[in-house]
Amino acid sequence: MTEAAIRRTPGTPCWVSLMVHGLTATEEFYHALFGWEFTPGPQQLGPYVRGLLDGREIAGIGQLPPDRHLPIAWMTYLATDDADVTAETIRSCGGTVGVGPLDAAEAGRMAIAADPAGSVFGIWQAAAHTGTAVAGAHGTPVWNELITRETSTVGTFYETLFGYDVEATTSADFDFRTLRLEGRPVASLHGLGRALDRDRGSHWMTYFEVADTDAAARLVTELGGQVIRQPREGATGRLATVADPEGAVFTIVQSDPVV
Repeated sequence: MTEAAIRRTPGTPCWVSLMVHGLTATEEFYHALFGWEFTPGPQQLGPYVRGLLDGREIAGIGQLPPDRHLPIAWMTYLATDDADVTAETIRSCGGTVGVGPLDAAEAGRMAIAADPAGSVFGIWQAAAHTGTAVAGAHGTPVWNELITRETSTVGTFYETLFGYDVEATTSADFDFRTLRLEGRPVASLHGLGRALDRDRGSHWMTYFEVADTDAAARLVTELGGQVIRQPREGATGRLATVADPEGAVFTIVQSDPVV
């Protein structure tokens, strides 16, 4: 387990959050799956808690108003030094800003936006709250990937927004781009073409580190969730795509050891 960096370079994924209808039941699910404990967070958008491991912040979960029937999905926040300037850039590049920018008490300043393909993401200007504080442990975010129809147009949007170096891997049947900052890979874009799930559309996917992918997938089912794609070997470890009881989809991955 390592401490995450305090200041993130703008464009670096720095936080993930989830809005649900049943906050207490969702807390119970992620406590059982990842071992998170919970503490209250900023309440500007309603009841909100932060998941903790050993007292350090990992992710956020908020409660939707009863009359709001929005898709239940994990959302990736990208770091910024100025949320207002970034929000204006999002608009000028063909994206939309649905919430904010607004202050989240002393924690920081945030906005919720969508890219031109409709993928929802957050931007976070850190103050007291710098984002996910732990990396490399069971239950911590390890990667963020944009699942979309094609990566060229949306890749240009993110490149303009945050100045990523974009490394493309494309062929007749594979459309993938790695986003790099200061030479370091921080996120990826994966184009699925017609295979993109129409019900979900273009979206950001959060990957969470687990100690044992197969055991975690079984536990998801036991806790009332669902395994969307069974455990399998990937480029960086053994992974599975799962959903919590409210339908929020995420990927669990048991990373290969670094040698």
